[in-house]
Amino acid sequence: MRNFFLGAVSAIALVGTVTVLAVPNSGSNAASSETYRQLNLFGDVFERIRNDYVEPVNDGEMVEAAINGMLASLDPHSSYMNQKAYREMQVQTRGEFGGLGIEVTMENGLVKVVTPIDDTPAAKAGLQPGDFIVQLDGQQVQGLTLQEAVDKMRGPVSSKITLTVQRVGKEKAFDVVLQRAVIKVQSVRSRREGNVGYLRITSFSEQTDSGLQKAVAELKKEIGPDLQGWVLDLRNNPGGLLDQAIAVSDDFLERGEIVSTRGRHSEDAQRFNARPGDITDGKPVVVLINGGSASASEIVAGALQDHHRAVLLGTRSFGKGSVQTIIPLQGYGALRLTTARYYTPSGRSIQAEGISPDLLVPQAKVEPLEEPQHRSEADLRGHLQNDGGENGAASPGAKKPPAGEQSKSPPPADAPATAAAPTEPPKFKPPTPAEAAAADYQLQRALDLLRGVSLFSARAGN
Repeated sequence: MRNFFLGAVSAIALVGTVTVLAVPNSGSNAASSETYRQLNLFGDVFERIRNDYVEPVNDGEMVEAAINGMLASLDPHSSYMNQKAYREMQVQTRGEFGGLGIEVTMENGLVKVVTPIDDTPAAKAGLQPGDFIVQLDGQQVQGLTLQEAVDKMRGPVSSKITLTVQRVGKEKAFDVVLQRAVIKVQSVRSRREGNVGYLRITSFSEQTDSGLQKAVAELKKEIGPDLQGWVLDLRNNPGGLLDQAIAVSDDFLERGEIVSTRGRHSEDAQRFNARPGDITDGKPVVVLINGGSASASEIVAGALQDHHRAVLLGTRSFGKGSVQTIIPLQGYGALRLTTARYYTPSGRSIQAEGISPDLLVPQAKVEPLEEPQHRSEADLRGHLQNDGGENGAASPGAKKPPAGEQSKSPPPADAPATAAAPTEPPKFKPPTPAEAAAADYQLQRALDLLRGVSLFSARAGN
């Protein structure tokens, strides 16, 4: 059985061991002969290392390193998962896993927070997107791989770990003590904002569609006939399961294509269409996106934008337009392999381009007034190129961002990473939902837009 997974970054680095060799192309004797010679070369090098390297080596680790290097040379999203990592990935897509509740990536040799997951130890401690973790229990992060750093952050439930955090705008690093917990991710969160229903999807796991339908039904009942519209918040959503992205899009659409996927072979192309039934009864929808919105969240945003079902507000999305197939390898875990690109209903690919919002609204800050520094798909080493839209040319919606919208450069390599922690680390007091909403400039503009549309419609009806 194969599962299709879409995501940008993950707290779990998908690496492992397996002994699988490539199958030669039987269509050409010359190609087959050359392939066998290359495999013999690999065997010769492998044997020489086993016999002559200065220290004894582990055969499994060498094969693992070879496979990881082979997959890493393809694109940033293909990887191998050993049995342990594969089980963890399955748990994560089910929406429950152990850890701190933080999505991370590696930048300039440091662990960078992509986003804390709502209602987890990391979120409650006040960690923010863009924070750099420079030490783990006093040990420098520089020199560790992402997997090694993640392994150190994971551990027994209720055990504690001290993270030393460097935050942009603060001169000194500070310590945050977190207690590990079982992370039960509620991928859909909702609340009432006046007469507007607010829906936030943090990731696309197996419970996302059912959670969305439940949240919509509850808000309909709570707000009643005065309901003015919906805000669908996909900001900092790194992706997840393809079937859930399709189901969520279908919830807002009555008909038409949601997404198409095209692989190496034309016969593998697939199109997914909406079925009748809009759970929001056609009410206006504003979708919030930013540089942390990737893959599955971009499928939803692209489908609703192309069908003119929603207004997209925020900043340009991440730009991951590829599909990974999870291929179980009996006894060895699973292979996560990029097998297709996906296209929005209008036929455009967002690979390494992202989705441009209909209304460009940066998230306001006191100082400086700019969006947090997000990396995009185009910044990843070895990313797939955008092959254009339906006719092989990039659509107008997939233009390169203007100078003012280009992805920000990462912090300089000489940025302070080990500044001494204050004598008394700052105590974090997470804001209440009402305080957070009031300080959320993009959300406030989305609410203003929906209220304006509602007022206009009411007057037009009179």
